[in-house]
Amino acid sequence: MGMSVTISAATAQDAEQILKLQYLCYQGEAELYGDYSIEPLTQTLDDLRAELGRSHTLVARLGDEVVASVRAAVDEAGTARIAKLIVHPRMQRHGLGGRLLDAIEAYFAGEPAAKRFQLFTGHRSEGSLRLYRSHGYALVATEQVAPGFALVTLQKEPAARTLAASA
Repeated sequence: MGMSVTISAATAQDAEQILKLQYLCYQGEAELYGDYSIEPLTQTLDDLRAELGRSHTLVARLGDEVVASVRAAVDEAGTARIAKLIVHPRMQRHGLGGRLLDAIEAYFAGEPAAKRFQLFTGHRSEGSLRLYRSHGYALVATEQVAPGFALVTLQKEPAARTLAASA
């Protein structure tokens, strides 16, 4: 009998597993851009714990193992900024990233302060861009942050707000 993946709010005890998973998942991004000094690879456990305290974090578990995670927080302008959507390489391409994205959006759609969802990725991160576009995100900005690296910002309105606006 196989185990199913469950999604729940992260706890403080998940920090080490999230950091190890983050380090594993961002190796491909670092290779893609030729830069191993990116923040997800240099973040310390203390920095991660502080970030977890400032954001709402979800984890996907297979048994006791954290196999995916996502974080988000609403800023003062009402933008739910989604960050560090990571899925263990062996679990990718099975819909888990989409499930996590839906779950974090659902959480913040219930918040009166969340007027929009926004996330970002590198311009060469085709898998991430494909996932985000398939979930309704549209390009709102591209910023050249280093030679050979542009940061792509995507955004969408919460589903309930979109339906109300079209009624």
